[in-house]
Amino acid sequence: MPRPVILIGLPGAGKTTVAPLAAELLDAPWCDIDQRIVASTGQSVAELFSQHGEPHFRQLEHRELLRALDEPPQVIAVGAGWAAQDGNLAAVTGRALSLYLSLTPAEAAIRVGAATDRPMLLGAAPEQRIAELLAARTHWYRLADLEIDVGRSTPDAVAAGIVTAARQYGGW
Repeated sequence: MPRPVILIGLPGAGKTTVAPLAAELLDAPWCDIDQRIVASTGQSVAELFSQHGEPHFRQLEHRELLRALDEPPQVIAVGAGWAAQDGNLAAVTGRALSLYLSLTPAEAAIRVGAATDRPMLLGAAPEQRIAELLAARTHWYRLADLEIDVGRSTPDAVAAGIVTAARQYGGW
């Protein structure tokens, strides 16, 4: 049976963009954990961070991911900080194929632009903040089953790489 595919990486890595493309190629469903949280709480991610704090948001994120894993196999886009929460990747080892979509902070900053809906990027220049996040999260991201460099790739090319990985290593 195919294992779910979990896409991890920095803000701007394209997780939400490529998840539906890869899912279509795999003839599978897909979900975005942040979107599921927004739908279930009625609050934006930024509102959840400001009103309840990051730890509360991370609990919601963990819960939604576990729910997604209990559904039919799918492509799952998680928030950029999900993998950096102690125990999250360990909890999915063997149950899902985790793919780290990697790119440089400069590439990520171009992609996110001046986004105001990303709480972890507020308060600093995007490239500087993304570089800080990468420095803090690289260890966690590198625990993924595979790494796909997405920096100079088109969304279609990244989706094709995800599909190849899913077929070779995820039982698709």
